[in-house]
This record gives sequence, C-alpha cells and structure tokens, in this order.
Amino acid sequence: MSQILDEVLAANQDYASDFNKGDLPMPPGRRFAILTCMDARLDPAKYAGLSEGDAHVIRNAGGRASDDAIRSLVISYKLLGTREWFVIHHTDCGMETFTNDIMSDLLSSSLKTASVDASGWHDCCEGPGCTDGKYINWLTIKNQEQSVLEDVLRIRNHSLVPSDIPVYGYIYDVKSGRLIEVPEATKAGQAN
Repeated sequence: MSQILDEVLAANQDYASDFNKGDLPMPPGRRFAILTCMDARLDPAKYAGLSEGDAHVIRNAGGRASDDAIRSLVISYKLLGTREWFVIHHTDCGMETFTNDIMSDLLSSSLKTASVDASGWHDCCEGPGCTDGKYINWLTIKNQEQSVLEDVLRIRNHSLVPSDIPVYGYIYDVKSGRLIEVPEATKAGQAN
C-alpha cells in the first residue's frame, strides 16, 4: 500500500469511529448547490459555511459549467430540491496556465504528468501519447470574470434549467479567502 492510501484509510477510521450523521436526508438541507473548482486550496465547506447535509458541491477543473456539471445541477434541482445555484471560480487557477492546443500537444507526446516553468509547459517523457485530446474542449480560462459570466449564461440558457432558479457568479480569492461577486454574472443569472 502507498503512504497516501494508509493515511486516507486511517483518517477514515478516525472519522467513522464517532460518526453520527447516518440519518441525514438525501436532499441538501439548505437547498442550494455550488459549482466550483477542484483546486485543493478551496474548501467550500469553510468559505460558504457548510456542514454535512447542507448543500450540493459539484467540483471539476476550473469550476466550469460543462455538460456533466449541468447534468449534476439539474439532478440537484429536479430530484433533490435545490433552489439556488452558485458558480464560483477562483484566482490563480491552473486552468489559466494553458490552452486547448497546449493540452492537446502535451497529450499527443505522452500521457505522463507534464511540468511547467517560466517558459511554459513541458512534457517529461516520450510516448506513448494519444491524439484524442484535440477533440475535447478543455474549457480553459483566459479571464476569470468572463469565464464566470460564460458559465452562468451557459447554465441560464440551458433548455433543462428552469428560469426560476437564481444562478450567482463569484470568484474566490485564494489570497484573502473572500468571495468576490461578478455582478454581470449574477445579473445574467437572475431568476425570471
């Protein structure tokens, strides 16, 4: 076993030893959902004041409104009763450090982990690679405010999203811990 696996299993054993939340209902108690980034520096439970059972938290690279994220939000609403949604991106996001072309090029030369330095991204190894990466929109980010607005609009305009759900747009500042509203996004996400 790896050290990480051992640590995770030990932490779970400690957590389960006095676990008393087995009776929480499936629908989130505070009836809202957050779409945010998978970045390890973000702790939605802390920055949004959540306890287990309060809200749905959907995480992916960049906190982007991908088809799968929208699928999760629709299920959150339709089957589990959420009534408000937040799109929360963050400063210093790794999704700002590459483009679709860079990702496709890196994958075509090797599937191993790449590295980055002041001159950009570099592959560590020679093949095998895969050219399938050029068929994926990696939803990279050039501007945080713009990407939050784009994602709120993508959610708001999706045919499966009811017009009476407000969608709020924010950026989490990794240096201060503050949520900063993107007013244009929140306005675009207003419920009708």
